[in-house]
Amino acid sequence: MKNTGFMGGLYAVSEWIMRFSLVNLQWVIFNLPIALLLISMLYIENSDQLFYLTVPLVVMLPPLFFPATTAMFAKAREWVRKDEEEREPRKYVSYYKENYLTSLLAGIVFVALWGILLADIYYFSGRNEVLMNLFVVMGILLFIFTLNFFSVSAHYNMKLRGLLRHSFFITVGSPLLFLAVSISSGVVLYISLYIFPIIIPLFSGSLLAFLSFSAFYRIYLKIIAKKIT
Repeated sequence: MKNTGFMGGLYAVSEWIMRFSLVNLQWVIFNLPIALLLISMLYIENSDQLFYLTVPLVVMLPPLFFPATTAMFAKAREWVRKDEEEREPRKYVSYYKENYLTSLLAGIVFVALWGILLADIYYFSGRNEVLMNLFVVMGILLFIFTLNFFSVSAHYNMKLRGLLRHSFFITVGSPLLFLAVSISSGVVLYISLYIFPIIIPLFSGSLLAFLSFSAFYRIYLKIIAKKIT
């Protein structure tokens, strides 16, 4: 018999907290070398130190951050879909291994895109304010595109080219999805960075993945419904 009323609500809240925190902690552990580098960057004293820390950071992003984040979005897919296809929820590590190669290759592509964009922003920051602002807007688009890629990668079994193409089309072709992901991710990042930084290792990543995939899945269901009718 399921608990109802106050106790049932308390149990449901505690269960969701456990889900988010467990996956988020696993995600942090897989990204621990990256986290240590980012913390070290807070204490640098000159640009030379920044360069020496940036190089290993860039190298580690594709093999560490992207597979770990794809696995986190795959767990978020389970939560949103309530395990419609599988009787038993799968482990985070199994998703990590399953999607590793595709995520690694995607990481290389996205790191290159982000590197070019950040270099342009840095170059034009003191030279052309209009172009710098244009690249900032492109940065927002690329950020949403990156989040949508994780959702698409977690949901579809495609080759990398198909995943990138599908992610691009839903990013530029669905204003509601763009707005939903922008607002939800902006709120989570703002709270995590400026109000309660303590939640970063506990909830931030998994909560962001859950909200992003929820928005994506709503659009996906609407598209499927239109095709059926």
